[in-house]
Amino acid sequence: MQEYIEFFKAHPILSVAWVGLFIALLVTWFKSALSKVKQVNPQEATLLMNKQDAQIIDVRSKDDFRRGHIVNAVNIPMAEIKNNSNTNLEKYKAKPIILVCSAGMTSAQAAELLVKKGYEQVFNLKGGMGEWQTANLPVSKSKR
Repeated sequence: MQEYIEFFKAHPILSVAWVGLFIALLVTWFKSALSKVKQVNPQEATLLMNKQDAQIIDVRSKDDFRRGHIVNAVNIPMAEIKNNSNTNLEKYKAKPIILVCSAGMTSAQAAELLVKKGYEQVFNLKGGMGEWQTANLPVSKSKR
């Protein structure tokens, strides 16, 4: 124990950084454990789509959506979800929704917003479209 105390005294900045990272890790872990948004990988998303008729909502920009998206996905950009300006989203309130973005970060924020608005079955695709394409799953491209 004496060695730890000496280390903390000799390296205060490094010690504070380590404690800060540990606290951040704990907060992130608790936040994800208590969140109503479930993280799914591409295989779990495919099962949800096939077994429970889950709807894919792509929150990327319209241009990114046109370049490639999951088959049968609906494009509702993040700005429209934030502003609550898209009424098409209401018709999916009763069914499972899987949110997708490029890397899984923006869609996680959108998922939290939807949970606050009362959506119950909200999922986030871990890794986003990048993970989907890495798993060699089908991607559709828009013609317009």
